[in-house]
Amino acid sequence: MANEVTVPLLPCASIDDIAAFYEVLGFRTTYKQRKPNPYVALQREDLNLHFFEIAGFDPEQSYGSCLVLTSDIEGLHRAFAAGMRAAYGKVLVSGTPRMTRPRARKNYDGLGGFSVIDPGGNWIRVVRHASSPAEPATAPEGRLARALANAVVQADSRGDVRQAVRILDGALTHPRADDDPVTQVEVLIYRAELAMVLHDPETATDMLARAERVVLGEDEIERAAPAFENAAELAAALR
Repeated sequence: MANEVTVPLLPCASIDDIAAFYEVLGFRTTYKQRKPNPYVALQREDLNLHFFEIAGFDPEQSYGSCLVLTSDIEGLHRAFAAGMRAAYGKVLVSGTPRMTRPRARKNYDGLGGFSVIDPGGNWIRVVRHASSPAEPATAPEGRLARALANAVVQADSRGDVRQAVRILDGALTHPRADDDPVTQVEVLIYRAELAMVLHDPETATDMLARAERVVLGEDEIERAAPAFENAAELAAALR
């Protein structure tokens, strides 16, 4: 048989909080019940997510997760970010809920991906569909690039933010003359993002300031533009 559809069923502490959050991301409620058990079904185009409520559920202890395969990671991230800005005045980058930025994943053949961590603590992992066209993956070059790739795996894929911090702090503590300045900017800004996840605004502010002080050539400024866009989002979230 063909054309089967799989819909993830994920836990949460409140179906009302879940529905309100996903409405911000452009979903609509297609079904909701209170008895015999609280349950809500949500849909955004071809993307379906269903949730069930558990009394006393702790989102911080959730293991709920699912994959969303798409050929347009950047477009979906832009749409979610626009919804967050409209509802909250900023993109949520710390706490629960929050959203990471699209980044190449070393543990996914170098293809891009981002995650939404919803009010139930579920990780909705958006990754590029294997059948969709993509730039050939290249191995990161240089010690900073390797450290960044390893940190992304730990924090963005595994949720181990503290291990990612240890990796980046180790790389930043021992600078080298041949370090790529653009990669240095990317590492500093990602370190700022992780500091915000850990509710450490002082470190986040310091890392963003350090990134601003990195000397870049004209072509390097262009290469670093996406990282500085992220920095602007982080700075807005700090205010």
